[in-house]
Amino acid sequence: MNYVAQRMAFSILSLLVLLFITFMLSHVMAGDPAAVAAGPSAGMAKIELLRREMGLDKPVLIQFAIYCGHVLSGDFGMSWFTRQPIAEDLMRELPPSLELVFVAMLINLAISMPLGLLTARYAGSRFDDIVRLLVIAGAGLPVFWIAILLQQIVAGDWHLLPMTGRLSFANRDYAGSTGFYLFDSLASGNFAVFGDALAHLVLPAFSLSLLFTAVGVRITRTAMIGEFRKDYVVLARAKGASEGRIMLRHVFSNGATPALTVFGMQFGWMLGTTVLVEEIFGRPGVGRYAVKAVSQSDIHAVVAVVFVVGLVFLLANLVVDLLLYLINPRRRTGN
Repeated sequence: MNYVAQRMAFSILSLLVLLFITFMLSHVMAGDPAAVAAGPSAGMAKIELLRREMGLDKPVLIQFAIYCGHVLSGDFGMSWFTRQPIAEDLMRELPPSLELVFVAMLINLAISMPLGLLTARYAGSRFDDIVRLLVIAGAGLPVFWIAILLQQIVAGDWHLLPMTGRLSFANRDYAGSTGFYLFDSLASGNFAVFGDALAHLVLPAFSLSLLFTAVGVRITRTAMIGEFRKDYVVLARAKGASEGRIMLRHVFSNGATPALTVFGMQFGWMLGTTVLVEEIFGRPGVGRYAVKAVSQSDIHAVVAVVFVVGLVFLLANLVVDLLLYLINPRRRTGN
C-alpha cells in the first residue's frame, strides 16, 4: 500500500503544480486579469471594481489561494465569446472529446498490445519486419491527412460510415443526461442512437489513434523483447508451458510497465490533439472550443482548457499507475 499512497501523494503534488502553472498563465498571458475579465469595452471604474472582487489588490500568495479555491470549486469565470460560465462550456464540450479519445484509446490498445507482443515473440522474422515497416509508415503520416483520406474514401466514395457530426439528422434532438452519447444511449436501451453515435466515432477515432498506435507497437515490442530473453521464460518453456500462457501470464505482466506508462500519457496527448480531427469531421469538442477561445483572445477560457487537459492527463497516469500495481507482482511485493 506504500506504493499506492506514494502515487496519490505525487498526484496531489502534481495538481498543485498544475494549478500554479495555470495561475501564472492567467496573469502573464492576460496582462491585467481584471481588464481581461471586464472585456474590451469596460471602463476604468468597472475594471477597478473587478480587481477588488477578484482579489487582485491582495498579495500574490493570497491571490493564488483564491484562484485555487475558485478552480477546485469549478469556477473558471465567464467566457467572452459564449457569454456563459466557462465551466458550463467545458461540461458541454468535454464529453464529446473524452468519448472520442476513449474510443481512440480502445483502438490503440486493441492493435498495439497484441502486435507488440507478437512482434517481440517473433523478433527478426518476416512478420516482425512487415509490422515494423507498417509502424514506421503509420508514424510518419499526418493525422489530418489520414482523416481527410478516410473521410473521402470510406464516407464519401464508399458510403460505409457517416462523414461528419456526432449523430445523424434523424437523431438530432437526442440529448443524453451526461453528454456521453455512447453511455447515455446504452444505459437507456436506445440502441439505435448507440449505433449511430458509434458509427460517427469510428473514422475520427481511427484517424486520431493511428500515430499513437504506431508508437504503442514500438514501445510494447521493445519492452517485451527483453522479457522473452529472461531466465523465467526459459524455465517456463522447460516445464512445458504453452507459448500463449508464457506471453500472457508471464511476459506481459512483467513487461507491461513501460508500455502502459506510455499509454497513460497518450490519453492526455490525444485529448490535447483532438482539434484537427474535430474540425475535419465537424464534431464538437474541447479542441475546437480552445481554438475559438484563442481566436477571440479569451484567455480565461484558454487557461481553463489547459487546466482540464492537464487534469485528465494526471488522472490517466494515476489510473495506469494503479493498474500496474495490480498486474505487476514485483510492485505488490515491493521488489
